[in-house]
Amino acid sequence: MSTAKERLIFALDVDSYEEAKRWVELLHDKVGLFKIGKQLFTKCGPEMVRMVKDAGGEVFLDLKYHDIPNTVAKAGVEACRLGARIFNVHALGGREMMEKVVAETDACDCGNRPLRIAVTILTSSTEETLKGVGIDRPVEEMVPRLAKLTKDAGMDGVVASPKEVKLIREACGDDFVIITPGVRPAFAALDDQKRVTTPADAIRAGADYLVIGRPISAADDPVAAAELILEEIETALAAR
Repeated sequence: MSTAKERLIFALDVDSYEEAKRWVELLHDKVGLFKIGKQLFTKCGPEMVRMVKDAGGEVFLDLKYHDIPNTVAKAGVEACRLGARIFNVHALGGREMMEKVVAETDACDCGNRPLRIAVTILTSSTEETLKGVGIDRPVEEMVPRLAKLTKDAGMDGVVASPKEVKLIREACGDDFVIITPGVRPAFAALDDQKRVTTPADAIRAGADYLVIGRPISAADDPVAAAELILEEIETALAAR
């Protein structure tokens, strides 16, 4: 990836086709990919992905598959056929599940294979969150552990907080894709994200893609906000 735009993913966290289309039309010149999550996909279905593709955009299908290996693998194949550029699963689904995804999508004759990404620990999670579900290891230990499991399973990368990027690079090397939500420029509110950092800090740490939603969508001038973020990314890339 050679440009800041290619690294910027805009989160289409809306609940209607019309609103999503408005954002795609407004931001397609500023954004490399549009993230389609559970809310929008449940409401609008695969047609949402087709709309973004028809507009010349690329899609990060953020459905976080987590089920038995065969079910997740078949879902991954459908994401390939749909034309997603990136799709994700939960690393906590385990190595067997991820290996099955890799095998099935490698065998799928659907053109350009998407990046297959696993979620490590959600950026809204804290140590207390993990303890509540029986995980007594700290976030800083769980994230690189799950990232290494993901790489060993043959997946292409992970979604993780920008604060754990360096840990993942140490565990998985430079050719492992890292997508970072929880990125908040200085002009934006934290909202419900807990483990956050700025776009420049995330890029300098080694992140490949940044997922940003409300700092753009809630801005008085969303296009100007996206341009400020792109400038920050470009400056950080030049310094790397």
